[in-house]
Amino acid sequence: MTEIGIGICGGGYMGKAHAVAMASVGAVFNTALRPRLEMVCASSPESAQRYQKAYGFARSTGDWRALVADPKVEAVVIASPQETHREIAEAAFALGKPVLCEKPLGASMEDGAAMVAAAETAGAANMVGFNYVRTPATQFARDLIAQGEIGDVTWFRGEHTEDFYADPDTPASWRTQGMANGTMGDLAPHMVNCALALMGPISKVLGEVETVHAERPGGAVTNDDHAQMMCRFESGAMGHMYFSRIATGRKMGYAYEISGTKGAIRFDQEDQNALWLYRMEGAEATRGFVKILTGPAHPDYEPFCQGPGHGTGYQDQIIIESRDFLRAIETGEAVFPTFRDGHEVNRVIAAALASHDAKTWKHINSF
Repeated sequence: MTEIGIGICGGGYMGKAHAVAMASVGAVFNTALRPRLEMVCASSPESAQRYQKAYGFARSTGDWRALVADPKVEAVVIASPQETHREIAEAAFALGKPVLCEKPLGASMEDGAAMVAAAETAGAANMVGFNYVRTPATQFARDLIAQGEIGDVTWFRGEHTEDFYADPDTPASWRTQGMANGTMGDLAPHMVNCALALMGPISKVLGEVETVHAERPGGAVTNDDHAQMMCRFESGAMGHMYFSRIATGRKMGYAYEISGTKGAIRFDQEDQNALWLYRMEGAEATRGFVKILTGPAHPDYEPFCQGPGHGTGYQDQIIIESRDFLRAIETGEAVFPTFRDGHEVNRVIAAALASHDAKTWKHINSF
């Protein structure tokens, strides 16, 4: 086993998740590379020191440049705001250091393209933090589709719906300012990445975007509350996706339904340890969706628990993601989703926004 020094830019919600994952991944998966929490960076030295003490880092800094340049930091995790992604990633790649960047990739199409170029020029391991696609249930769904268990896929419906802004009296904040922080910038990328993982490339989209609550206590809203898109996959399958931060009652509505010529699949992240599978076989009177509880027979479940039905949780998805990042560093082989995969999500989002403005279908290859 070899130690690898980890530097994390950002110590908040996702910074903590990555710190806990890096501290745990070696014990869970017995990885050849064992992370060492070397340095954490935050917006001020004082905040960084608090995170250092709370998460167990050896050192802290208020300057991400110092973190990236430090020789004991051998891999960089970017868990800071989108507008910082590009500069940090480019600096790390210039030193040949692997980078795991939280989604979405950068704050613009230009950022994403530049980050892909920097990653591929450096030849360093790179991944984007789309963790939800790593649940054992969704990994199993991906396997079932690839193995042809539901036949030729004809239709996909996906959503990422939450209700943290369903109340119009919830005050305005940074989340209500700028398209990068709106629903299309924040929630939509997760489900678009899921669609690409399960269904393959998207060829064209027809998008519609809306701000329902244009004014909130404290100021005007400058980004979108919810959006939808129809899409056509390169496979020929039809699709529809819906994204919302005002979906009353939905807390983690990362859900999809997939229909094929021999069966169908349903999944909802609010019940993340179950997958519903329909097989078009046997007598019509006995057909129906079967609820499959995840267990050791499903991908990446057994390292956490040997009991079927006991379940994995959100933090476990980040631990699986950390394992994949370490594996990419160790083997030199790309692991989905790479920066290029993350930029493909950006392209779909950009096409959907352009489609809304033009009121017509947009082809992804134009972006």
